Amino acid sequence: MLYNAYELQRTMLNGAAAWASVGAEILTNPSLPMGYFGLGSSLASALDVFAHATMPRGKPEFDIEQVVVGGKAHDVVESIVMHRPFGNLLRFEHDGLPANAPKLLIVAPMSGHFATLLRGTVARMLESSVVYITDWADAKMVPMNAGQFDLDDYIDYLIGFLQHIGPGTHMLAVCQPSVPAFAAAAVMGKHEDPCRPASLTMMGGPIDTREAPTSVNDVAMNQPLSWFEHNVVATVPLTYPGSGRRVYPGFLQLTGFMAMNLGNHMMSHYGMYKHLVEGDGESAAATKAFYDEYRSVCDLTAEFYLQTVEHVFQRHSLPNGEFVHRGEVIDLGAIRDTALLAVEGEKDDISGIGQTKAALHLAHNLPEESKKYYMAKGVGHYGIFNGSKWRKHIAPVLEDWMRQHQRKALKIVA
Repeated sequence: MLYNAYELQRTMLNGAAAWASVGAEILTNPSLPMGYFGLGSSLASALDVFAHATMPRGKPEFDIEQVVVGGKAHDVVESIVMHRPFGNLLRFEHDGLPANAPKLLIVAPMSGHFATLLRGTVARMLESSVVYITDWADAKMVPMNAGQFDLDDYIDYLIGFLQHIGPGTHMLAVCQPSVPAFAAAAVMGKHEDPCRPASLTMMGGPIDTREAPTSVNDVAMNQPLSWFEHNVVATVPLTYPGSGRRVYPGFLQLTGFMAMNLGNHMMSHYGMYKHLVEGDGESAAATKAFYDEYRSVCDLTAEFYLQTVEHVFQRHSLPNGEFVHRGEVIDLGAIRDTALLAVEGEKDDISGIGQTKAALHLAHNLPEESKKYYMAKGVGHYGIFNGSKWRKHIAPVLEDWMRQHQRKALKIVA
């Protein structure tokens, strides 16, 4: 019922968005005089903002065509190197990379947005590394005969991706995947898998949400698991390939994130409106580009979502030593030679300060010289992995950490 109501609303808004777009184009047509007089410009700008806010969006493309290294542009090659029902493994590379360039697996969040949210992360790390990224599927597009996808499957996917890439790979987990990536490193360490990551960087991840809990954590803690199952889990309607699958809809996640900072989002759209009225198309386009990505959402399988709420936010299973993978309790003490880097943002309102740093204490058998903590000053959650501060200050820390532990990675391979 929830999904059907959303689809009905979306259908109505799609028509309104189309008419608003047509109206904006008419009012800004240089061959027509009405846009130059009275309220024409203001009305056109208002229609443009409304059309952009309500238009339908699909899965974005990465569109990373070139990367500049040392003042020289190199063409980027993107390819799918491994296909799985719930997510592909993508590879990005260019001919400017040396033969011994480090291999980096970026684990994108499965939290309602597509992996393209990390486009800036990929582009920056591609300057020095062969970059792989998990391209998670939209659950409503996965047919029921593909089976279920839960936390166990997520960890298995990461292990399988690392084994496909090969020994000596570094891994970067952004936000939500810090928990399953941390768990995967422990599982591979226990079995002395030669493809276990040389280093694992966790950025703004909810390793232990009891540290500086945020409003996101409060929402998860204030309701029993049954409330989430009955109120925010829906069934995919017949119009999608995944018809009948139980999911946590991406539009609910987006609504929640928008509501957290509603004032900021309203001011951003008002700013877009003013830029359009003033004829500042470049500034308006920058805001549009951000919201094009931000509003492109996908569904999560219900089993993965509910297990994440239960084990990450309610029971704190990993820091309590109770997190189980395929029937075995995960031993974080098995991480003995995977170097850990924890990165947190000073102004992060999603993962509070200390939640990611907790991983360094939990890996009690890892030597201290293989642990590092970095606090990004003046950076919020999104700025940890995107934007100028990420490019200029955070990425170099990650690259240096990978270089420090590249030699150790080669020893593991040998």
